[in-house]
Order: sequence, then C-alpha cells, then structure tokens
Amino acid sequence: MNRKIIGIDFGTSTIKMTQKGAGLVLSQKNVIAIKNKTEIYAIGNEAYEMYEKAPANIKVSYPVKYGVIADLSNMHKLMLSFLEIVSKMPKNKLKGFDYYLAIPTDITEVEKRSYSEVIVSPKLRPGRIRLVDKPVADALGMGLDILDSTGVMMVDIGANTTEISVLSLGGIIFSKLVPLGGKEFDQDIINLARRKYNFVIGEKTAEAVKKEVGSAISESTGSVTVYGRNALSGLPGELVMDSKEVHEAITEHLQTIMDNIKVILERTPPEVSADIYKNGIYVTGGSSRMNGLAEFIKQYTGLNVNMSDDPENTVIAGLSTIMGNSHYSKVITDLI
Repeated sequence: MNRKIIGIDFGTSTIKMTQKGAGLVLSQKNVIAIKNKTEIYAIGNEAYEMYEKAPANIKVSYPVKYGVIADLSNMHKLMLSFLEIVSKMPKNKLKGFDYYLAIPTDITEVEKRSYSEVIVSPKLRPGRIRLVDKPVADALGMGLDILDSTGVMMVDIGANTTEISVLSLGGIIFSKLVPLGGKEFDQDIINLARRKYNFVIGEKTAEAVKKEVGSAISESTGSVTVYGRNALSGLPGELVMDSKEVHEAITEHLQTIMDNIKVILERTPPEVSADIYKNGIYVTGGSSRMNGLAEFIKQYTGLNVNMSDDPENTVIAGLSTIMGNSHYSKVITDLI
C-alpha cells in the first residue's frame, strides 16, 4: 500500500489534509503572516491569532478567496510549511508524494490549474496530482452512494462561497459557486454595528456574534455583549447586540443563497427532482451551523433538509474515502 498519498481541501478559511491510512492529519486556518514583505512570520492558526492585530510590517492574509487561489506565492509557501508538518519530513524530502485535491466545480480551467501549480515545484516533485470535484467528495463524506443513479442536491456553505450542486452517477449535473458565505454574514454584522450604533467592531468579533446569536429565523432570542470602538468619541467601549437585529442584518444574503438554490432546482431534470423531493437537500460547510438554517431552507423550498453532524469535515472525509478505495476511480481527474 502506498502511504505517500495526501489529500487536500483548500478552504477559504481552513485548509485540511488527510493522509492515506492515517485519516485527518491537519486542520489549520488558511492564513499566512509575512514580515517585511518576504519573511514567513507565522502560518495557520498562529497567523490567524494575529489577524487585525499585526503591526504595519507584518501582513496577515488569506491566500484563497471566493473558492480560488488569489495569492499563488503565499499559498505555495503555506503548502510547503504545512506539508513539512504533516509528513514530519524536511522540505528536501517531500518529493514523490501523490496528491488528491478537492476543488470547486464551477471555476475556470485556469483557476483549477492554479491548485496544481501550488504542488508542482522542484521541492515537491509530486508523483501524481489528481482532482476531485468538491461536491462529489462532500456527498461521499455525508455517507451518500455517489455512484448510483439517485439524484442528490448538495449545498456547501463555506467562509466565502456557497457551492450548490446536483449530482447523479458520480458526476455533476449542475453546479454553481455563489461568492457568498460566512464572511459576508460577518460583514453584515459589522455594518449593523456601525450604521445603527456608530460602533466599530472587527471581523473576529462579528464572527463571534454570528456564532453566539446569529439565526436564520426571526423567532430566535438572545443577546451578546461585544467590545470595540465608539466611532463618534473614538474611545473603546461595549455594545449589546440581540438576535433579532442580527437576523435582520443577514437576511438579505441568506435570501440570495435561497434564490440560487431555487435557480438550480428549476434547471434540474424532473427525474432527478423527484429524487431530491424524496430525499431532501444535504447541507454542509462550516457556515451551515447557523441556528435555524435547516428550518429556513425548508420554509423556502418546501423540501426536507439533511444537516451534517460534522459539516466542516465532510469534504476531507469524502476525499479520504476516495483515496483509499479504487471503486471511486471514475470520480477522479488526473492532471499529472
């Protein structure tokens, strides 16, 4: 058995790796901190702790945005550092691994190739690079039989994107990558605090508010105290935000996701629609943990909603299964 196989899920917020025979071996924030424009200062979770707090000479950034690699150079640096951790080998001994990469379906061929370009380098010299459509790995990670003729709708709500896909027979019938996810909800909350209270909060604080009192339904209750800066006085302060106003702030973006789900459903062949009606919609992704989301989707579509118990890790779980079972070879695309 070749144990030199690594699977990678390039999330906007988090990057995950699995190794054949070992399961999940890395889950870190997809963040890098560069000091003085060239020096790697921190990576992953450590770099994320510096986000919105770093001095001017340290730039903290996410190399992946809206489902594609926006900063190839920094993504390559991150990849080398993460692989060194995973393999427990120095960079000069990372050669010869095979790689399975889970990538969005609804991106251009150039954008797909950028994922492989992160791996193709003299320091890595990969054996084979194989691509797997994220929705396929996602469905498999939910325990679905992706190779039979039953139609499946997957909705993966991530940090920057929502990927809505219809699958059957191990392939994609329709897939749409909507540039909207949890970070847009965070921005809605930032805008709410600024517009309504003249109060400035950061992205991390907004994310905490979303997790604490964010809800897709108006019947939610609760409040949370946040700390930031009063925009009028310029002084530090605190603010109490309640669930109903947070719900109102994020409703427009939630509605946009629902509208896109409806568009895909309207384009779905009737026999596949019948399967989706019987089995419901499958929802994954870290941002799917929002309170009331399943009820909101059901109210809008009239369909049952199946939520993952571990929504952040369904893609990497499915990728791990594909790597370990030749039965799924037909869902793989070879690049090298």
